Amino acid sequence: MSRFIRHCTGWRRLYSSVGASDIDHFKSILPPAAILSTVSPSALPSAELDPYNNDWMGKYHGSATTVLRPKTTQQVSDIVRWCASRNIAIVPQGGNTGLVGGSVPLHDELIVSLANMNTVRSFDPVSGILVADAGCILQSLTDYVAPHNHIMPIDLGAKGSCHIGGNVATNAGGLRLLRYGSLHGSVLGLEVVLPDGTILDQLTTLRKDNTGYDLKQLFIGAEGTLGIITAVSVLTPPSPQASNNVILALPHFDNVLPLYKTVKRQLSEILSAFEFIDRTAYDLAVKHGQGRALSDEDVDGAACFVLVETSGGRREHDEEKLTDLLTSLLEADSPLINTGVLSQNPAQFSSLWALREGVTEAVSKEGKAYKYDISIPLASFKDVVDATREHLRSKGLLGDHAVKHVLGYGHVGDGNLHLNIIAAAYTQEIQDALEPFVYELVASYRGSISAEHGIGAMKTHALHYSKNDVSIEWMKKIKALFDPLGIMNPGKVLE
Repeated sequence: MSRFIRHCTGWRRLYSSVGASDIDHFKSILPPAAILSTVSPSALPSAELDPYNNDWMGKYHGSATTVLRPKTTQQVSDIVRWCASRNIAIVPQGGNTGLVGGSVPLHDELIVSLANMNTVRSFDPVSGILVADAGCILQSLTDYVAPHNHIMPIDLGAKGSCHIGGNVATNAGGLRLLRYGSLHGSVLGLEVVLPDGTILDQLTTLRKDNTGYDLKQLFIGAEGTLGIITAVSVLTPPSPQASNNVILALPHFDNVLPLYKTVKRQLSEILSAFEFIDRTAYDLAVKHGQGRALSDEDVDGAACFVLVETSGGRREHDEEKLTDLLTSLLEADSPLINTGVLSQNPAQFSSLWALREGVTEAVSKEGKAYKYDISIPLASFKDVVDATREHLRSKGLLGDHAVKHVLGYGHVGDGNLHLNIIAAAYTQEIQDALEPFVYELVASYRGSISAEHGIGAMKTHALHYSKNDVSIEWMKKIKALFDPLGIMNPGKVLE
């Protein structure tokens, strides 16, 4: 059975549904345990596929009948080659922790899960270069390199379930970007199965290679629309010999930028994170048990909070710099902060980070979240949150039975604001009130509608707010060149 769907090159008949003959062929590639399907003769209950067909927020839902779980790159290649010959659309899936519907099907596409591709291929403790299968969980890789005194260059709240391949496919940023930069710099090489089944082996471990076009960059952030990433070569930095953090309570948002300038100047080379949490986000994290960094007295009068992390080579040196910073901030003629709490041991260090990382979980416990991951000028963080709240108020949508909270938190170091609108339920009325309002607001600041989570299915219609017509035209040409049949993660990134 075939169906019609809109592709970036227009309307055309593209895809076939997975049938019994396809299942028979997949059995020649994979063992039975690696095939999950409701298609006869497998005939699993459809509920078995629910974790693959639905995103973790419960916002995006697909109707895939078949999930394949290959263990080798060659198996992925054989699967994709067959799908290309049969015009079967494919959705590559990692940990399925995304926020924009990029890793779940829109219809009944075939899901290729990379979860079984979870082997570390090599690690060089001298250079710090790690080569790993795409299905390796980020936390597992962190634990793997830790005994060798290295760390992963990215750190995410979802590190316990997200896959390194998905991190690369979405160009995930996270908490360490201020110190270690983006994956465009950390990733040295990729192994990718192209949409015709060809294996593109660019899994280099070289720090420098000036031989022509750097093709791997096309797949970083492409969200599986140009091919399936099966392995990654990534540069891991040395572990800091000392890490510390401090949470600061600020009386006004206007103090955030002067504080950032002061912190950068005084902490200099040991500064590794500067995270912003507005008062609503902090209160929800505390309410839902993510930690309590400050006493009620300390919180009183605070409009927002900042979490600062340092990573350096000598604990005494770093603690002295942090202590000097706190002293200068508190004794200033016009203090930028009300108070601050400096972690005294590893447990307190983890507790402070748990508060910041726990905001996402607290939001999910509070209600249904509309999440906008945007890049805007740092000075505009509060303005965007306030403007969104007032817009919803003007529409009569602010209240416990509609929109309960509008909040913001994120990475000051790279201008990434996580704008969250928490509602009692997902409704079309709220969706229509938020879009295109939020995207127009971001465009007015010449910002980006996606800072680190990608475009997915959520933002394809809004790409023009951040990319001009020429850019989008060339993105479509690249897509058509790599994937002329349009079978690779259709409906994502480009309309």
